[in-house]
Amino acid sequence: MQAFFESITSLMEKYLNISNQTAGRILFTLIVILAWQILAFVSVKLLSRHVKDLARRYITTKLVVYLFRIAVIIIFFRVWIGVGSGLWAYLGLLSAGIAVALQDSLANFAGWIFIMVSKPFAIGDRIQIDEHAGDIIDIRISQTTILEIGKWVKADQSTGRIIHIPNGWFLKKSLVNFTQKFNFIWNELEVVVTFESDWEKARKILEEIAVDCQDMSEEEAQKYIHQAAQSFLIYYNKLTPFVWVSVADIGVRLTIRYLCRPKSRRYTETRIWESILRRFKEHSDIDFAYPTTRIYYNPNEKKSAPVPQLPPE
Repeated sequence: MQAFFESITSLMEKYLNISNQTAGRILFTLIVILAWQILAFVSVKLLSRHVKDLARRYITTKLVVYLFRIAVIIIFFRVWIGVGSGLWAYLGLLSAGIAVALQDSLANFAGWIFIMVSKPFAIGDRIQIDEHAGDIIDIRISQTTILEIGKWVKADQSTGRIIHIPNGWFLKKSLVNFTQKFNFIWNELEVVVTFESDWEKARKILEEIAVDCQDMSEEEAQKYIHQAAQSFLIYYNKLTPFVWVSVADIGVRLTIRYLCRPKSRRYTETRIWESILRRFKEHSDIDFAYPTTRIYYNPNEKKSAPVPQLPPE
């Protein structure tokens, strides 16, 4: 193997008109690049075969690729520059300038380290940071990519836009995770009936509908709560749907509160509203309330017309 290596370097020295040392470095660099590509390819194939969870496979594959890249950079650095006292002095001066000129890039890299170590979110999670919300579809060294939800689209549905968020943001701004540890949120729907309606019957109907249309059972929710309690102090006394009663300007407000998965909020709202419209139609003593205008006409009110008062002379 050494003889082959020396013969190749001799040919490069002869035909490329370079020194033997430079030829050896070039050949070694090519061998490292080839080995890097082969090892990266094999590693990705093995991970794809043995890691079944898509999110874990994606993160592990990214981490392996980045580690290979760092190792290759260190090898290139050692081959072409070397290590010595003069080098470390040079790097010390260089790092000060880099820290100032590339502070945003360094912040993004530090944010990536924070994401990889602390794991505030993973691929597939739904997050919100600043005014941007969406589902995580990619995590890279410099940025995290989300598929946007909300904006002009109602009920947290996808807009189809892709947003690239600098990783440095996750060190500076508050992060909201809709799905970490426990995959549900509380959702509320308001139904307003007239004051003349039988609001108690309406409330009972809404409770039945909420139970029938809920996105998850109480046992499933309890399981998520138990898992989340291992990491966070989360505790709920009541996980079943409930209807709150209050008074609005136009009638009695009945607010349905229920659990649902973050990505199925609009679906559950549609099911509940369809059931409400069908059930209320069966009862003549329950009517939806809406803003109305009342006209006061004295004869219809069966009251005598007021006598106008003349101003004093």
